[in-house]
Amino acid sequence: MGTDRSTITTSGPDGTAVEPARWIRVVTLLGAAAFLLFGLWAFLAPQSFFDQIATFEPYNPHLIHDLGAFQVGIGAVLLLAAYPERIDGLAAALLGAGVGAAVHVIGHVIDIDLGGKPASDIPTLSILALAAIVAGYARLRETTLRR
Repeated sequence: MGTDRSTITTSGPDGTAVEPARWIRVVTLLGAAAFLLFGLWAFLAPQSFFDQIATFEPYNPHLIHDLGAFQVGIGAVLLLAAYPERIDGLAAALLGAGVGAAVHVIGHVIDIDLGGKPASDIPTLSILALAAIVAGYARLRETTLRR
């Protein structure tokens, strides 16, 4: 088949980032847009999302908020990862996961009266979100300085 592997990899022989083939970037960006759109819809309008998409009874707004938060995180990872010439995979994964985790914390704050253990859940989840974002930012700075 003779596929040129350099067009489908995210790092060259020297470890530097290589732009993905155009179609790969398009698929990645379309995926990012879909995850972000559906994730924001679920998070910001859980009843509407449930009524139109996730019609699995019983309705649980916190579960729909969680679904939205994690979809936003996946969308953020894809959006960041679509540009490996600007941001490496580890930074994209950490920052995207941190975004999803931060939205998850917001959901726990919004749903504080729906159950769970807010006194421990919110601080623990906040620490995880902050750790991922700080580590992602540190990785971004580390790899940007090397280029």
